[in-house]
Amino acid sequence: MTRSVPLDTVFAALADPTRRQILSMLLEDDMAVTDVAEPFDMSLAAISKHLNVLTNAGLISQEKRGRVKWCKLEPDALRDASIWMQSFGQFEAVNLEAFERFLEREISDLGEG
Repeated sequence: MTRSVPLDTVFAALADPTRRQILSMLLEDDMAVTDVAEPFDMSLAAISKHLNVLTNAGLISQEKRGRVKWCKLEPDALRDASIWMQSFGQFEAVNLEAFERFLEREISDLGEG
């Protein structure tokens, strides 16, 4: 299942800690909806809403097998988001301590001048 989902939809789905935990659980294996719901202190209806957000973002798929609804991680769904985030890797990480020392020197130079 490869469909392009807007990055905003993917990042909105990832913004919620419950949904991130669900994705982590699905890294292990496909799970029945009832098993996904088990560790959470919320109703099955609330979990279903989270699962629908993840499905609409293309991060998981859901299918009915017999009478049980199963959830499956869609690993390729994060590809566009990952590419977008990696584009920021071209910049070196800022050394905050060195930057602070630089600012202190600049400020003291201004005071002397």
